[in-house]
Order: sequence, then structure tokens, then C-alpha cells
Amino acid sequence: MGRPEGVLLDIDGVLTVDWQPLPGAVAALRRLHAEGLPYVLLTNTTSRTRQSVAETLAAAGFPVTVESVLTAPAATAARLAGSRCLLLNSGDIRADLGPVSVVDDPAEAEVVLTGGAGPEFDYPALDRAFTALQHGARLVAMHRNAYWRTGDGLRLDGGAFVAALEYAAGVRAEVLGKPAEAFFTAALDRLGLAADRALMVGDDIESDVLAAQRYGITGVLVRTGKAAPGAPRRGDGDPDHVLDSVADLPELLSRLGRER
Repeated sequence: MGRPEGVLLDIDGVLTVDWQPLPGAVAALRRLHAEGLPYVLLTNTTSRTRQSVAETLAAAGFPVTVESVLTAPAATAARLAGSRCLLLNSGDIRADLGPVSVVDDPAEAEVVLTGGAGPEFDYPALDRAFTALQHGARLVAMHRNAYWRTGDGLRLDGGAFVAALEYAAGVRAEVLGKPAEAFFTAALDRLGLAADRALMVGDDIESDVLAAQRYGITGVLVRTGKAAPGAPRRGDGDPDHVLDSVADLPELLSRLGRER
């Protein structure tokens, strides 16, 4: 493909872990910024609003604004505007859900909306979600990640609970964040690029890398976050490129440019 004209990057496990910058990550993104290469941070994070994500990254030294960040809750707000949703999520993201109406009564819910897992995913909450599904609500997941990496290791994420609700209610969830095609398309639209002119950098072989490749985007797996040594191997396919970390991204981009 030669040197890409724009880059999509995951955040958690690629740029940060526990919102602390990974070695070389700030310098790598600053180099992209200095070279005028546009980028969008494409994240399934559902624990923070876009504003909070951008402010946290900027405070750590990343050249990031709110416009640089595309989150699964933002995609959800566009897709479910006006819907009554029973929300099952760890973290306050209601500001990003905007036109989505959050309800507590399972009988009122048109949608059971799930996000990232945490203490809120207890039996009563899951049973309320199951009740809403029995009453005809649709199951929509902002993502179905199996786990994420913290400073203390891997932690179970919302995808496991999505699978449990699917099994119990006999339904299939609609996914709005990665690996959904519409989420990648929204990021490409921000860059004004066709898929074959962009590159996706992620630590999730399934949701980040192989998904991007299915839609024609070059996929780059970094061996940090979920793909760090010792993590479970998931995904049926191979990345276009593998890097030890995002710190090696500028060199990969330079090499791709020389191959043009």
C-alpha cells in the first residue's frame, strides 16, 4: 500500500495501560502529529466520556483533542437516538449517550445496552436485563471484548456477559463498537480516506486488527496490552504487520513509504 495517508489507533493496551502512557507511545504520536499524518483514536472504552478520554491523554502529553477521539458510546448515541435503553455498564457515559433515554424499568426498555464490565454486572442487574429481553427488548453491545489489560493483569470484560445474555434469552446482540464495520467507516470518514489508504493499530487481534483487515484497512498488531506475552491467543488469521509496541510505528511508516 505504500505509506498510509491516515492512521487509526486503539487506546487501551496500545497507547496506555490504566491510562498511563506505554513506553514510547507519546513520542510516537507526537511524531505522527509533527509529520502531519492525520489519525483518529478508535476505542471501545465505555468507562469515560470522549471529553474525559481526550483530557486524560492530553494531560499525559499526547497531541489529542476531543475531535481526535471516536468512542463506542458516541457511535451508540447516533445509532440509538430516541430509544429507551436499560444500560448495563461500568462508568458514567451518559453525557456521550445524549439522545438515548436511559430507563431502569425492564418493562419500559426497548433496548438492553451493554458496555464495559465492572461491579455493576451483578446478578440483579443481569436478571433485569434478562427480564427486559424476555419482554421483547433488543440486545445491543457497545462492544463484546472478552477482557482488557490493567497494571495487575487481564480482567474479564463485558463480552462474556453479552454471551451469557444471548444464551439465556436466545437472542443475538448487535455490536456498535469494534469490530462493527460502521465504526471503522465512521473513523475513515473523519479522515476522509478510503479503507486501502489507512492503517489500524491495535492490541486486540480480533476486534482491532482482523476486523480492520476484513474491511480493507491494513492491520497492525502491537505486542502490548491484550497481545502481551502470556495473554490468550485469539483470532483466526494473521496481521499484516506485528510490532513490539506502538513506539515502533514511525519506523514502520517510514519503511512503507520507502516501498512505494
